[in-house]
Amino acid sequence: MILAMMQQTTTHLQISHFSAAVLYAFFASVVFGVTMRNNTRAMVRYGAYCFAFFVGGLFVASWIMWWMHH
Repeated sequence: MILAMMQQTTTHLQISHFSAAVLYAFFASVVFGVTMRNNTRAMVRYGAYCFAFFVGGLFVASWIMWWMHH
């Protein structure tokens, strides 16, 4: 009984490759927005712009890889 109480359970977060790429795009866009622009409005707009290009590039790259495979 004591041994059962001492065992720890761990949970693993498993995300898909697409989710990981979108998460990376989000954080990279935040960093780009904060470091490349001076005022808050420009930071948000540039971050959204970078995020859109990251995700758009992700879709383009995935279609190119799909066409190469088939």
